[in-house]
Amino acid sequence: MHLTYLALGDSYTIGESVPANENFPAQTVQMLQNAGFSIDLPEIIAVTGWTTDELDAGIKAAEIQGNQYDFVSLLIGVNNQYRGRSLDEYASQFTDLLRQAIGFSRNGPSHVVVLSIPDWGVTPFAADRDAAQIASEIDAFNAANKRIAADFQVHYIDITPFTREAVNDPTLVATDGLHPSGKDYQRWAKLVSQLYARLPLTDK
Repeated sequence: MHLTYLALGDSYTIGESVPANENFPAQTVQMLQNAGFSIDLPEIIAVTGWTTDELDAGIKAAEIQGNQYDFVSLLIGVNNQYRGRSLDEYASQFTDLLRQAIGFSRNGPSHVVVLSIPDWGVTPFAADRDAAQIASEIDAFNAANKRIAADFQVHYIDITPFTREAVNDPTLVATDGLHPSGKDYQRWAKLVSQLYARLPLTDK
C-alpha cells in the first residue's frame, strides 16, 4: 500500500533556512520509510510569512481534488501573532483551514494532526523583543488551535516546549537566528511519524 502526506503551513512547515530534507514533513516521511512504510515525499503547501488567510488562498490556488491523502498536518498562526492580528480572527480562519484539512484526508479527522505554534521569542532574532509577551500571545493562539482541534477530533502535538529549549541550546535554531534547525524538526518528526505509524489505514 502506497501512502501520501499533505503538509499545510508556513515557514515552520517548509523549513525556512534548513535543507529541504530536514524540514519536519520530509523527516517524518523518512522515518516512516525507515519503519517499512511505502510513502511518497510530502506534498507541502506552505510559504514563509503566510498567515491563515494566505494559507487559505494558497490551498485554493493548489486546486486539491478531494480526499486523496492518507495523512494531513496543519501548523499555522505564528504570522497572525507576529503581525498583531486578532485571536478571534485566527480562531475563525483556523477553523476553516482545519475543515479543509479534514476534507483532504482519505480517513477523515482520525488521520489529521495539528501542531502547535513555535515560540520564536526565545531566538536570537527576538533578542530586543519582549519574550514574555510573545510567549503569552503564542500560548493564547495555541490554546485556541488546541481547543478547535479537540472540537474536530483531530490529533494534536504540542511542539512549543521543544522550541522554548532554544533559549539554552543554540543548536536548536537555524542559521538565520529565527527558525528551528533540522535538529529540532527531527524531534517534531519523531512524534508525527510515531503517531502516523500506529494509525489504521484504508485501502485505496
